[in-house]
Amino acid sequence: MPNGGVGGFQAGLGGQFDMMRRMCESSARPTIFQVSQRHGKPDRWRHELDRVAAMVDAGLPAIPQVHGRGFCLLFGFDTSFHPFKYAPAWAPLAALAFDERLEQLRRPSVRAALIAEMNEIGDPTQGFLAYDMVFSMGDPPQYEPSSDESMAAIAAAEGRDVLDVIYEHLLASEGRNLLSLQIVNYAEHNLDAMAQMLADPHTVVGGSDGGAHCATASDASMPSFMLTHWVRDRPAGRLPLELVVKKMTSATANVYGLADRGVIAPGKKADLNVIDLARLRLHLPEMRYDLPAGGKRLVQTADGYDATVVSGAVIRRGGVDTGARPGHLVRGARR
Repeated sequence: MPNGGVGGFQAGLGGQFDMMRRMCESSARPTIFQVSQRHGKPDRWRHELDRVAAMVDAGLPAIPQVHGRGFCLLFGFDTSFHPFKYAPAWAPLAALAFDERLEQLRRPSVRAALIAEMNEIGDPTQGFLAYDMVFSMGDPPQYEPSSDESMAAIAAAEGRDVLDVIYEHLLASEGRNLLSLQIVNYAEHNLDAMAQMLADPHTVVGGSDGGAHCATASDASMPSFMLTHWVRDRPAGRLPLELVVKKMTSATANVYGLADRGVIAPGKKADLNVIDLARLRLHLPEMRYDLPAGGKRLVQTADGYDATVVSGAVIRRGGVDTGARPGHLVRGARR
């Protein structure tokens, strides 16, 4: 962007919020920072947004960025992370093709050995893998489960070893089910705080890690989730369609000075999604081995996108690539 760039980092840790304000004041440039509900301090986000409001009232270009849901790591028997990877018996299983691995994992003796080894090891994550924050996703995936659906709660209710409960859920869907470990924005086992963050007039939606955890996270589905969960499916506390669309289009475009897009108006860039909202549906993420050197990534598909249009050209029709490539690299602001 002209006359400087956009700064961004996690705010609210120690004196970093004050440092962010000083950076914003000295640069006079839009300063983006993440605001999240931390499980150890579940109300701190409220104070951070209050401070943002004061900065905006003072004329500073402060832009708080929030997730659209709880940020979670996903794990299964084909992901990079899961509880049983620390067991000595896992190493020979990991070397097998998935179908062969699944055949072994279904054997009671293998199941018993893995669980016994992990119980002997204890918690190698030192509390990071909190079982009261681990949930089975299912298909369609569930992103706002209740506290009694956690692996810890199910184990307690059924009088079972929590690792046995986890193992059982990982075997679902032909061994391709995923469990979610909620990291932030889920302190009360719901998304009520997230709803308030999204409704705040200063926030924009974001928080991507740029693919750094592509085998353990699947957040490219966030726009579809915003439209299904927040607009259509949440039992209570839904958000207006126009608010959600604005957060994901013009609000984001304005942050980066891209005034030529983000709204449907004469003279603007014709980037559009034609969506059948009633039919919009997310599927469970699946692992694909299509990166260089056989690298893997989680891919999450969705139904309900009739067409995707870029600069007036249809690049996807009914979820299928048309081969059109009208996009190009954007440098700097647009008017």
